[in-house]
Amino acid sequence: MSQFKSSKLNRWHDKGQTGNLKCRLGSFDIFWIDQQAQNKEDEKSETIVLIHGFPTSSFDFDGIWEQLNQQYRLVTLDMLGFGFSDKPNHRKYTIHQQADLFESLIRQLNLNSYHVVAHDYGVSVAQELLARQLDGNGEGKWLSCLFLNGGLFPETHRALLIQKLMLSPIGKVINSLTGLSAFSKSFSSVFGEATKPTAKELDEFWEAICYKKGRHLFHNLITYILDRREHRERWVSALRNSNVPIALVNGSVDPVSGAHLVTRYKELKCRLDYLKELPMIGHYPQVEAPNEVAISILEFIGRI
Repeated sequence: MSQFKSSKLNRWHDKGQTGNLKCRLGSFDIFWIDQQAQNKEDEKSETIVLIHGFPTSSFDFDGIWEQLNQQYRLVTLDMLGFGFSDKPNHRKYTIHQQADLFESLIRQLNLNSYHVVAHDYGVSVAQELLARQLDGNGEGKWLSCLFLNGGLFPETHRALLIQKLMLSPIGKVINSLTGLSAFSKSFSSVFGEATKPTAKELDEFWEAICYKKGRHLFHNLITYILDRREHRERWVSALRNSNVPIALVNGSVDPVSGAHLVTRYKELKCRLDYLKELPMIGHYPQVEAPNEVAISILEFIGRI
């Protein structure tokens, strides 16, 4: 029976399951999807693990899912506080906890090797996971990593005003005043001029955010910005010293982490094996230009 107003959300929910996963904060009910490659002739298809951003969920990958799933097994989850997963109402969320959840799922699924695609908040989770790979204690073996728009470097991350307010001591008050209208305005502002989300798409994102009272968590989840500052050296070092190929697929007009992010990435001499810049696209390239993004992911992985 349908539990969401959006038929797309219902279909996405039906792809996955909810089960118990562990992190250093405890055990939680986490929603995940594990879908084998649709090309049944290829029994040895490789796996792509997809890591979503803030404040949305794995549903962000709906537009590129089918195209990638033709050739690859796809695995993703809604991180703690997001989407269809548990959403404890406290300010103890950390990037390390979210990384723990991915490794818990990777162990449970017995993934020996896999590619990684990460977006927004998820790029920090991927950086921590990559650092663990370099430390020699990461789960499974990474084959590659592709970053969509996200704050890889705190010094180039241009937080929106609403994000700064949420992080401040009055964050809880600001959050209580935030509804669909304010969310839609802020969210749409990071998209390209010609690729902004429709009213229907905004309703879908908002419905997933509000599930399990998630709209009350913005000011708690936003503390990831502090994690980025605290762990900058470890996470930037992982990019510089990566032992797997790294790609950037970047929406250039993103005011948060657009073309200026690519410039900084090159200045810091981080490993870069593939670059695709999307000149008219904003912060959500997988939503704004799903075909281009899917083709770029397939091209990058196909070269390895």
